[in-house]
Amino acid sequence: MLKSSEPIGPLENRWNKHLFDLALVAPQNRDKHKIIVIGTGLAGASLCATLGEAGYNVSSFCFQDSPRRAHSIAAQGGINAAKNYQNDGDSVWRLFYDTIKGGDFRARESNVYRLAELSNNIIDQAVAQGVPFAREYSGYLANRSFGGTQVSRTFYARGQTGQQLLLGAYSAMSRQVESGRVTHHSRAEMLEIITIDGKARGVVVRDLVSGELTTHTADCVVLCTGGYSNAYYLSTNAKGCNTSATWRAFKQGAYFANPSFTQIHPTCIPPTGENQSKLTLMSESLRNDGRIWAPKNKQDCEKNPADIKEQDRDYFLERMYPAFANLVPRDVASRAVKLVCDEGRGVGSRIHGKRLGVYLDFTDVINKIGLAEVEEKYGNLFEMYERITDENPYTTPMKIYPAPHYSMGGLWVDYNLMTTLDGLFAAGEANFSDHGANRLGASALMQGLADGYFILPQTIANYLARNTFDNIDEHEQVQQALDDVKDRINKLMYAPNAQYSPEYFHQKLGKILWDACGMSREQARLAQAIDEIKILEAEFWQKIKVTGVDKDLNQTLERAGRVADFIELGILMCKDALNREESCGAHARVEHLSPSGEAKRNDEEFSFVAAWEYQQDEVKLHEEHLHFEFIKPTVRNYK
Repeated sequence: MLKSSEPIGPLENRWNKHLFDLALVAPQNRDKHKIIVIGTGLAGASLCATLGEAGYNVSSFCFQDSPRRAHSIAAQGGINAAKNYQNDGDSVWRLFYDTIKGGDFRARESNVYRLAELSNNIIDQAVAQGVPFAREYSGYLANRSFGGTQVSRTFYARGQTGQQLLLGAYSAMSRQVESGRVTHHSRAEMLEIITIDGKARGVVVRDLVSGELTTHTADCVVLCTGGYSNAYYLSTNAKGCNTSATWRAFKQGAYFANPSFTQIHPTCIPPTGENQSKLTLMSESLRNDGRIWAPKNKQDCEKNPADIKEQDRDYFLERMYPAFANLVPRDVASRAVKLVCDEGRGVGSRIHGKRLGVYLDFTDVINKIGLAEVEEKYGNLFEMYERITDENPYTTPMKIYPAPHYSMGGLWVDYNLMTTLDGLFAAGEANFSDHGANRLGASALMQGLADGYFILPQTIANYLARNTFDNIDEHEQVQQALDDVKDRINKLMYAPNAQYSPEYFHQKLGKILWDACGMSREQARLAQAIDEIKILEAEFWQKIKVTGVDKDLNQTLERAGRVADFIELGILMCKDALNREESCGAHARVEHLSPSGEAKRNDEEFSFVAAWEYQQDEVKLHEEHLHFEFIKPTVRNYK
């Protein structure tokens, strides 16, 4: 039985009441506790900073050469908060409702309300750190609207919001590194969780430069390692993003929740060839002013867009969803774009015989507010697009197409952000998210910072205060975990019939997942995909070729281990999608779509979080049923 540890009572009082009920660690006792934090993105860096400031001993690890390289640095569009600066009717309650609605009513009320409530604190924290949010002429912070909402609540820093927020968190963390409260290890990858008596007590880490394996013990462990959309091979995520840390946790007893809830982002630069290894994300903020269209007639797809007359253009989002138009949520926009391209009305390069692109056109807004103002809002994004595509978006519409982006699935956590493995916490995108089956744009940064700055410091203290911790450095399980890692590395290094690189297998996996468990899913194809991935898995362990040695810098070995985990995860993603006989948010089962392509939920049978337990070569499903006390799930309507 899954226990969410949700408080009871009025929704707006739950977090504050819960805070009072949490046990505290006295200041003079905090330096006796050691905490391990894996990952130093927004969630990890903010947590390290806050724990260090509180007086705990923190050890942090990241596989990049610096915490500044965390994937959040690529987030462009903004961060949501319910400040209501525009006086257009926003509130904590509206942000809560928009998030629940956008996530197709597949999230916990208590967690989502807390996230909305803390959003305002995040803006204040960031401003205090000197984050250069855009400001109006009067000096007030500026904000704008984003997909899935009818109010302006997104704060931004001119195409580099994630970078600036990460620099703020990293600066605060660096201060604690300098003070000695935080000990940081770069170019270090966690390869195993050390569990003793059912509690997470440490990690096994590989130095990515020397290849040395070391063990580190603590009183608890926190995973802030991001999502797993790179399972698709082609995604908007940084090349190194992986699922290995959370997958190790899964195999040690932490349940994995909603793995099929993976978000497809609508405004990405389409692929231009079949050998790409990454897709480029363009900020969703561009949908504020750009108009999305495709040719009405297939024969116009080859034409220069300037030569296509206005009456021959289909502004399909405005036509299909007049109330929200270009600002419908990501899942809705992505499916609409795919539908248009499936009809043969796509533009741009052909991939596997199909044009994968529609236009994002800024002509109207340039005519309305002037070139200078558009350049002020989006100049750096336009410049990036031109450098990649060699097309000037001021004069030629951008081409966009959906791509795997954010993962709403992850390790199951309770209200305290603790997994089903005692002493193991998960934050940010590493946990199954507060967003539900879809994520509103500009909410990812919000969740990472809320978890790191405001939630985990309190809930971790509660765990430390209520438990006792013996020294385990010499415990046999520490050595056992180390031996297990060595065995896994040897298995990767010495395959019986080594022939193919990790990329060979990753590309094959990515194609299977994209076709079967991407923007649309179908029962027979999902069942087939599971069989195909199992065959691929068997081939992988027979034929994976890792050159070089393990006691040295070896990026092929790194990638091989990550691909092995992606393959196993891919099976679970398809099983979860096959089990969920409904469409909701980013999970679009073709058998459960309306004639117009809208998601048709089955609230009676599937209003639950699907939490999967690892059991050797099988998995077991546990259901956390979602109870809505304050809102009534309704059919989403953006028309």
